[in-house]
Amino acid sequence: METREILTRFKNGELSIEEAEHYFRKEPFEVMDDYAKLDSHREIRNGFPEVIFCSGKADQHFVHIFKKLYEDNGEVFGTRASRHQYELVKDLLPDVEYDELSHIIKIEKKEKEHIGKIAVCTAGTADIAVAEEAAQTAEYFGSHVDRVFDVGVSGIHRLFSRLEVIQDANCVIAVAGMEGALASVLGGLVDKPVIAVPTSVGYGASMNGLSALLTMINSCANGIAVVNIDNGYGAGYIATQINRLAAREYNIK
Repeated sequence: METREILTRFKNGELSIEEAEHYFRKEPFEVMDDYAKLDSHREIRNGFPEVIFCSGKADQHFVHIFKKLYEDNGEVFGTRASRHQYELVKDLLPDVEYDELSHIIKIEKKEKEHIGKIAVCTAGTADIAVAEEAAQTAEYFGSHVDRVFDVGVSGIHRLFSRLEVIQDANCVIAVAGMEGALASVLGGLVDKPVIAVPTSVGYGASMNGLSALLTMINSCANGIAVVNIDNGYGAGYIATQINRLAAREYNIK
């Protein structure tokens, strides 16, 4: 439980003082048989619970970590998951969801509030997998997301047709492979921060996303920050931080 939830339940008489003390006496991390140390105080420190980077984890470790985070928080979120990992947990936790496109695995609390607005834009359809990782990360952390897909510079009129939606957002995520020009174009059209996400989409000279990364880093447009190649999660996280600040400033719901 979150600190505020514990205090509220204690105030309402739903928890005894001994039960509330139990939560606050827990160590800031929980050791799991020497293979993992779950950061149980992360949400208290920075407002976001720990999530799981699923790729490369041993089956047993993954299942135990996923199950423990769900038991502690009532929800859990993992990136770069495989269908095999989904199959491992779906019988234990029937509410688990898996998205084949973004490779996100999650159990989410029902009736979650989504505040503010983030626009997630892609240059092409091939960039949508990374964009969905960004969008679903932001939604999991409580942001409202508008998806604006396939608006790359090879047909820039498509972008202009959705410009009002993009300009209305508190933060814009630009996901692009090939030469990565979409971020620069958006940076010149909006008055909000643009988070550029280079993708590994492209032919040989794109060098698995390096070309797009260098274009975005060297953009002459202002207000652009760049995350790592294919790092949709990182973009969704930062965008949520910006969106929360904007929502707090203007008391947006």
